[in-house]
Amino acid sequence: MTDPEREESHGFSRVEDANHGRTDALFSGGHRLMAMNGGDSDMTLAFELEALKELQDPQAVFTDARQWTTYVGVISEKPTYVVTNFTRKHRVRQDFFSGPRSRRESLGNIKEQFDTDRYVFVGTTGEDEQLADELDWEYVSVQTAADAADWAMAVDPEPATVEEEDTRDDWP
Repeated sequence: MTDPEREESHGFSRVEDANHGRTDALFSGGHRLMAMNGGDSDMTLAFELEALKELQDPQAVFTDARQWTTYVGVISEKPTYVVTNFTRKHRVRQDFFSGPRSRRESLGNIKEQFDTDRYVFVGTTGEDEQLADELDWEYVSVQTAADAADWAMAVDPEPATVEEEDTRDDWP
């Protein structure tokens, strides 16, 4: 068996297994962020809605994340219908969402309700990072997470400031 090749980037290590063609992304310090061979990481992963909008295929991201997390969901300070419309439009099946509360309250409630070894928050701003730090969550920028997990970034992300219309796209 050949030794894996390692590449350091943004606090992650990429490990390429030449025999299996699998890529594992690790946080520095050896914490497992991703195991492509199936859910062996006891982790809750929360995406800020704006981070999810920056990814090309949110459904594929959640499908992938379910292979190596215990719980995955979306938080936002936007009204609940905005999150619901986005996740429905992109066919994202989430284990939790923030509902009509602040992101701070949401992350606190998630940590109380979902008992896992790790809590990781994927965001886009310094405010996101500060919030994660204050609430004892690990923070990962969406770009770093995408690079580590081989998720494609959106070429033209959905605008962060436009309120989505309260419409249903599940009607025939």
